[in-house]
Amino acid sequence: MSARQLDVAVIGATGVVGQRFVRRLANHPQFRLVAIAASDKSRGKSYAEACAWRLDGEAYAGNGAMPLVASDPQEVSAPIIFSALDSGPAADIEPRFAAAGATVFSNASTFRMAPDVPLLVPEVNPEHVGLLTTQRKLRGWRGAILTNPNCTTTMLVMALKPLDAAFGVESVHMASMQAVSGAGWPGVPSLDILGNVIPFIRNEEAKVEEETQKLLGRCSGERIESLQAVVSAACHRVPVLEGHTLAVSVRLRGNPDVSAVRHALAEWHPLPQQRGLHSAPARALVLHDSLDRPQPRLDVEAMGGMAVHVGRIRPCPLLGIKFTVLGHNTERGAAGGSMLNAELALALGAIA
Repeated sequence: MSARQLDVAVIGATGVVGQRFVRRLANHPQFRLVAIAASDKSRGKSYAEACAWRLDGEAYAGNGAMPLVASDPQEVSAPIIFSALDSGPAADIEPRFAAAGATVFSNASTFRMAPDVPLLVPEVNPEHVGLLTTQRKLRGWRGAILTNPNCTTTMLVMALKPLDAAFGVESVHMASMQAVSGAGWPGVPSLDILGNVIPFIRNEEAKVEEETQKLLGRCSGERIESLQAVVSAACHRVPVLEGHTLAVSVRLRGNPDVSAVRHALAEWHPLPQQRGLHSAPARALVLHDSLDRPQPRLDVEAMGGMAVHVGRIRPCPLLGIKFTVLGHNTERGAAGGSMLNAELALALGAIA
């Protein structure tokens, strides 16, 4: 074992996002999986007995014989907890781990908009990690909770950040076409989604609008000053397995032309890429020249599903600029994004 490795645990490990955590940890140079936790009904079973493995590659990522423990800090001792819990259980379980001294990297929506909880995309707002000091002070925790955003929001802010830095974002309209995997296993019933588009995903539009403003806000001392821009989202479920596609229109200060926008996107080289963090893609944004790209089937798995793709950058007669964005919702938007959050927090010395 490398001297640099830290013990980590996954809670909510039997679901598909939990499985992606386990698979990503199998060969991680900094993290060593020491515990897998699930619901009380699965406690004591082996991971293979309790979990129907849904991913490709080695089943259970070589951890099929590991016994499951309860999602309780009395049974799980690790400085880093990766949480794939739903928002309901997360409200009770994640704070108990944080109070016990663990840093919890959460996929749940429960604490995302709490003013003392960092909502993080490492390329976009690494400075927001500084909120952990405030959080520990206010809540009396030795540990902390740090969240990643809604998967659709992740793709959107990755494309908006370099534009906000170069010009300033004034207003955004986004229409999403979201994969069925975003609904969790078994997803959307086939008779509802095949040959169909469902123009409603509960709470999704509000999450995108609110989270985007927090993520692109400025960290001022002990609080976040949200981005003062109008964000409008329209979210749709489509018959695609993996990958959320976004049609984005944006108004930028100074009304830059297409070439200036493309240059800002192409030259973006944020902190995780500068630091060479393990889960960071070589390029945060992949720009496409072909008029028919990006496409989920052709592009979403590139760079382990961690890159965000941008194409069809062109004038918008309404807001100024429009383009297409694609990202992997269950890797970049869930397990992989949370893993990168932990790598960033570790690199910045923010893990207790």
